[in-house]
Amino acid sequence: MISRKKVLAVLALSTLGLASFRVASDSERYFEIAKNLDIFATLFKEVNTYYVDEITPGKLVKTGIDGMLKSLDPYTNYIPEDDIEDFRTLTTGQYGGIGAVVIKRNGKTVVQSAYEGYPAQKAGLLPGDEILTINNVNVDKKTNADISKLLKGQANSVAKLIVTRYGQDKPVEVNITRDRIQVENVPYYGMLTNDIGYFQLSGFTMDAGREVRNAVVRLKEKGAKKLVFDIRDNPGGLLNEAVNIANLFVDKGLDVVSTKGKVTEWNKTYKALDVPLDTQIPIAIITSNRSASASEIVSGVLQDYDRAVLVGERTFGKGLVQATRPLSYNSQLKVTTAKYYIPSGRCIQEIDYSHRGEDGSLTKFPDSLRTAFKTQAGRIVYDGGGVAPDIDIQDRGIADITRVLIQKSYLFDFATRYRSEHATIAPAREFHLTEADYQKFVAFLQGKNISYNTDAERALTDLTKKVKEDKHYDDVKLELATIQRKVAVNKTNDLQRFKPEIRDLLETEIASRYYYEKGRTEASFDDDLNVQAAIAVLNDPNRYAALLKPGGQAASAKKGAGVPK
Repeated sequence: MISRKKVLAVLALSTLGLASFRVASDSERYFEIAKNLDIFATLFKEVNTYYVDEITPGKLVKTGIDGMLKSLDPYTNYIPEDDIEDFRTLTTGQYGGIGAVVIKRNGKTVVQSAYEGYPAQKAGLLPGDEILTINNVNVDKKTNADISKLLKGQANSVAKLIVTRYGQDKPVEVNITRDRIQVENVPYYGMLTNDIGYFQLSGFTMDAGREVRNAVVRLKEKGAKKLVFDIRDNPGGLLNEAVNIANLFVDKGLDVVSTKGKVTEWNKTYKALDVPLDTQIPIAIITSNRSASASEIVSGVLQDYDRAVLVGERTFGKGLVQATRPLSYNSQLKVTTAKYYIPSGRCIQEIDYSHRGEDGSLTKFPDSLRTAFKTQAGRIVYDGGGVAPDIDIQDRGIADITRVLIQKSYLFDFATRYRSEHATIAPAREFHLTEADYQKFVAFLQGKNISYNTDAERALTDLTKKVKEDKHYDDVKLELATIQRKVAVNKTNDLQRFKPEIRDLLETEIASRYYYEKGRTEASFDDDLNVQAAIAVLNDPNRYAALLKPGGQAASAKKGAGVPK
């Protein structure tokens, strides 16, 4: 029998061996780091000295840094000192400027929208205005980034713009006194019906939780007994604001989200620390495949606690947490430090960045490896691929001709013309184009390039290529030509065939010229399948309750009640 003394001696030697191995391993790692940093420094020195052309050191090093970080994940980024202000804008939602969205389009600098209540709108700048100069600087060859810097500036400073405006022969001078711009996290809230309130959440910058609270309180004052919470296309933001928003609807003391990473002392569980605003009001959350990160925390938490019915599309699947670390010379590193886990225990990260294919390609977590978890009520949910909705509403897409009209800005340009010719319109939710108005739009398109290839044309081109390869073209060329003619004829009728779709988008664009982004939102309600599905489920208490019970989602899908087809 081995004595206790010998066992202890063996264990001591094993522990010593492990410690020695760890020290050796750490030493080797530190040596590798030092060696490669030295290689990089000497390589840069040689390139700088001997490369045939002059190089810009900062630009070259940033290219190297960006390439290195790109091999990790898209969210680990180097932020040089020159970009710090833009980074602060993303996290705070604040900047000094005029409060307008300006884009380059076909070589022109065009005002796309002006924020209601901010300097640009107050000074009379209009969507569709083409900017020629900013403080006497010609913007003809400036990039979007250059123009943004020219428009931004300290509060109370003046931006003098020379613009051309539809319907006016001479350029117009617009003087705008800059102010502190606060981009709203909740750009819109209002009533959908007598008892259903609606609010959008577009970001998670500072005070997002306060903005949501204020919106819900005011909606309830207006009579809201049920809520539609629209979080579509929200890319996320500050983790603590996601916790604050979830806390509004779940009981104090409950777990909201946990973070787990390599630095174990940074691992943390965030709880609902405050008294909630309302734990009973029925909620339908609308999600999209571009709802990411903090959006997925909020929607996932309320799903895990069976606190809301999710309507729309499966979310993006970003379950990674970033932290910023200071670097020398006022630069920063935004680095992925952890994954987050919502109350059921699931992580909803979609892409596995740590394992790449031999060609460097990324892989998604396959369905076969997804793990089942349970909500508080016992409903089955899965990890590894975003948050799945309880009511799946697939995007119906748009016709090819509609896509071209959007891409070429013909809807935008006609709305500019319409605004110049009509001083007022009906409220956004009541505004509709007449048949005569639509025919004016058709006439407006005469002579404009609206060429495009339909799915049928693309399929016909592929078929023609295939039969030529197979030496059967002569046998079917007459039939192919007949189909081609029929497709072309059908295409000429697309403005009429897809009139409802085109007219809806045109009405929304025109409404935004009179009532800004709030008008754009309200004009879209009647044609929004997701909003209509959310209203339907909230107006059906039995179905709403069933969806929040085990097996309810499958039963509801089979029944199909209230889901637009």
